[in-house]
Amino acid sequence: MKPYICIFVKCIVAFFVVFHIAPAQPQAAASQNPVDWVNPLMGTDSKFELSNGNQYPVIALPWGMNFWSPQTGKMGNGWLYQYSADKIRGIKQTHQASVWIGDYGQFSLMPVTGSLKVDEEERASWFSHKAEVVKPHYYSVYLADHDVTAEVTPTERASKFRFTYPETDSAYLVIDAFDNGSFIQIIPEERKVIGYTTKNSGGVPENFRNYFVLTFDKPFTYAATYDSIQKQSGLEFTGNHAIGVIAFQTKRGEKIEASVASSFISHEQAEQNLAELGDDGFDAIKAKGEAIWNKELGRIAVTGGTDAQLRTFYSCLYRVLLYPRKFYEYDADGNRIHYSPYNGQVLPGYLFTDNGFWDTFRAVFPFFSLMYPSLTGQIMEGLVNTYKESGWLPEWASPGHRESMIGSNSASVVAEAYLKGARGFDINTLYEALLKNSENEGPLSSVGRRGVNYYNELGYVPYDVGINENAARTLEYAYDDFAIYRLAKALGRPANEIDRFAKRANNYKNLFDPTSGLMRGKNKDGKFQAPFNPFKWGDAFTEGNSWHYSWSVFHDVQGLIDLMGGKDNFTAKLDSVFTLPPVYDESYYGIVIHEIREMQVMNMGQYAHGNQPIQHMTYLYNFAGQPWKSQYWVREVMDRLYHPGPDGYCGDEDNGQTSAWYVFSALGFYPVCPAMDQYVIGSPLFETATLMLENGNHLIISASENKAANRFIHGAKLNGKPYTKNWISHSDVINGATLELNMADKPNKNRGIDEADFPFSLSKDEQ
Repeated sequence: MKPYICIFVKCIVAFFVVFHIAPAQPQAAASQNPVDWVNPLMGTDSKFELSNGNQYPVIALPWGMNFWSPQTGKMGNGWLYQYSADKIRGIKQTHQASVWIGDYGQFSLMPVTGSLKVDEEERASWFSHKAEVVKPHYYSVYLADHDVTAEVTPTERASKFRFTYPETDSAYLVIDAFDNGSFIQIIPEERKVIGYTTKNSGGVPENFRNYFVLTFDKPFTYAATYDSIQKQSGLEFTGNHAIGVIAFQTKRGEKIEASVASSFISHEQAEQNLAELGDDGFDAIKAKGEAIWNKELGRIAVTGGTDAQLRTFYSCLYRVLLYPRKFYEYDADGNRIHYSPYNGQVLPGYLFTDNGFWDTFRAVFPFFSLMYPSLTGQIMEGLVNTYKESGWLPEWASPGHRESMIGSNSASVVAEAYLKGARGFDINTLYEALLKNSENEGPLSSVGRRGVNYYNELGYVPYDVGINENAARTLEYAYDDFAIYRLAKALGRPANEIDRFAKRANNYKNLFDPTSGLMRGKNKDGKFQAPFNPFKWGDAFTEGNSWHYSWSVFHDVQGLIDLMGGKDNFTAKLDSVFTLPPVYDESYYGIVIHEIREMQVMNMGQYAHGNQPIQHMTYLYNFAGQPWKSQYWVREVMDRLYHPGPDGYCGDEDNGQTSAWYVFSALGFYPVCPAMDQYVIGSPLFETATLMLENGNHLIISASENKAANRFIHGAKLNGKPYTKNWISHSDVINGATLELNMADKPNKNRGIDEADFPFSLSKDEQ
């Protein structure tokens, strides 16, 4: 293609990206550079009252230790970047995994010209999205008040900055180490600034620090330190809020490069991490980052689909590849070491963090088990270290244990990893940790199992014993016990131990209320709690109501069907989720929480896809002989609740989970029960999808005649042979497979209706 034609095409694509306009005609294939389809601004148009993702643009490498983001919010504000904002306060290093969890390891850089302003309000500059470039590996923004263009491109533990200043003798750079305890030292003779920040939101020992180092390619003409807005007498300051200021004399258009790195271990280790940059300049680091993202995103190639579908798919895939964060570093000898956020020591080996298993056990870790088994093994090795250093497995780590969410879903994460083939870690130690969880409460209610004695004795956590979200805990513990049961069998554990967890996996039945046909809290005396309002959020459930949590029987859908009175009653109940009005009772919270509002405004009845408990529900028709309804509703959710713009999600994008649902669903299948080796079939978005697996094999999904109107599967072949099942196995996939689907605009109600075609259920398949 001629250069001027390339420029014209890129301009047209850029126009579509900026104004969120999708061409009417489907694209033939995704770009050879899939990073070009990613919009890191997807999900950034959010606020406390309504989440369209609750995300910020993450500028990082996959699973990178450090993230960078423009900062529009005030220091300490969880909404650090909001698409609707007008001003930027700095380019911030961040480790924020959730607005609800908060940040740590944070500092920022902000160029300033004219009269020096260090206060974040005064130094903030107007900006426009029209003068902003946002890529996973690169960010650029024009800061209008200072006539400066700021750019950043990262490695895993370091980054390059580039500032293009006007002609001035007062080209300042403000380095803000934030409040609550920080340090800055400016070393002009080395063109260097070092410092540390201690600001965090919890989950760290008393000796926690994030050390940083910056070096520049131009000498300073001015240097000063501040405590907040108070100028200090020297070039070194330790106090509540350390800020460093350096300045340069610049010609118009002059570019100044800064090399930046940080460490949780020491300043010396930060210098070691700076070596990731080598002798490369800004453009070379940017090119390497682009290549890394293209490699990871390019492991899945899709053809067909609209521009919007391609952009949504790769934007979601980008989010899946960000967490859990690598929390380990390399010493001078190339050994992996990590600062432990659990005991404050520097120890050898892997460690990963910034993950809430309540969210991610559902689809993120199944995606890693499918596409990244080696990474999964490293994450498991990191979990071994977490257990050794803290005595518990993490359920929500950021960077250490956090008091957030419920469940004991590390059981699913560990069991699935091992059962699907990840190796290279001490599974026996992890199994020991799972056994400990199953019998003990932890020092925080989010680790171990709160209410475990009641659960083990009665078969449920009672409603009336002062333990909140008790029904949700019971349902999740039952699934987690199924995961342990499967792992125990694989490890050849004693029969009585295997039987114990098999029995506990049926505890979900103890909360089924035949009167309402839904799950319901139960008192210690065995009576159901009353009065019962199935539309009441919270209380016995977690960020949802009974209509959402009643489907949380991932491992035994047939058992749930039996409780509900058979397949017809079951599918009618599923239908009701979409036809009921979006009424709610928010009295448990005292306010309408954002998850409630997101359900209400989506016009899908009681279906609350913006939160995790119900996300698998659309696939459950496959267990009751009506797979065409799964095909219909999965497409409805993808088409109506996702798009690649700033408001592109229908609720929180939590550590990749809401994105992973879309990635799996767009490919055409979903891991309803992660601890089993089956993927339940839905309705793929693309004509073809090719998954390049780590072992060198390929999974190819071909959907002939696929388009918006043709969402139903008329027929299927697996490896050239007719295929009627509503699922495909993990073993078939990883051995390399071709799944051919013939799509049509009318459902085939004769396919996938026999019991033999249904996915696994504990009560049916393993008595």
